[in-house]
Amino acid sequence: MTRTITVVTPVHPPNAPFLREAYESLRAQALPAGWDWQWVVQEDGRSGLVESALPEDPRISFGTTPASGPAVTRTTALARATGELVRNLDSDDRLLPGALFRDIASLTGRPEIGWTASRALDLLSDGSTASFEENDLPEGVIERGAVLRSWEEHDWTLPLVPGTLCIRRDLLLALGGWMALDTSEDTGLVIAANAVADGYFIWEPSMLYRRHPRQTTAQDFHTDPRRKHQRRLLIIERAKALASLGSR
Repeated sequence: MTRTITVVTPVHPPNAPFLREAYESLRAQALPAGWDWQWVVQEDGRSGLVESALPEDPRISFGTTPASGPAVTRTTALARATGELVRNLDSDDRLLPGALFRDIASLTGRPEIGWTASRALDLLSDGSTASFEENDLPEGVIERGAVLRSWEEHDWTLPLVPGTLCIRRDLLLALGGWMALDTSEDTGLVIAANAVADGYFIWEPSMLYRRHPRQTTAQDFHTDPRRKHQRRLLIIERAKALASLGSR
């Protein structure tokens, strides 16, 4: 029986031109024997631009959501996910060779962990790459609560790239999907996941993170100090509540 890893991609219409590169990086993935991938693409809106940018491939599941932001778009996509594992991939990013193979191997070989993350490389406008600005965890198990502690201790810089998250579907569902925030929903998810389950950090980079003016993290609503503070408080309080429930 074929086992499946689902790759979830929310798409804001202006990013539709990047989808072909994302698809080619997914199509090039070599998977362990007996595995295949499913690509769940969800448009944040109903422009028609996203669907027309997608190639014909039976492994692609496309849907639309009324313009609601990335958190709602991602979680709505989860309803069509058939895989036992769910991997993030933003529409403007690209997977590196071996990314899904390493995620699958790490999670199937370590039943005690709930999720994986890995290093990423910045993809610059000239096509060159650079090391991502992170705190570079060592390869190995990430103990419960470690991501939140590092985030608080390093001036709100995560020790990993949440866009590289691969998580067991049942854990993702138990957490309610991505956190219902206007942005940083993937940060909220990875910190929540680590509040209840150990993770595993893969040192080999798995993704090219595209730097460009239209990306969400470059917009005013993401960088506004007041809104950032409010998001941080919610992320912290949720993670601590989950950890408390687990301890009881």
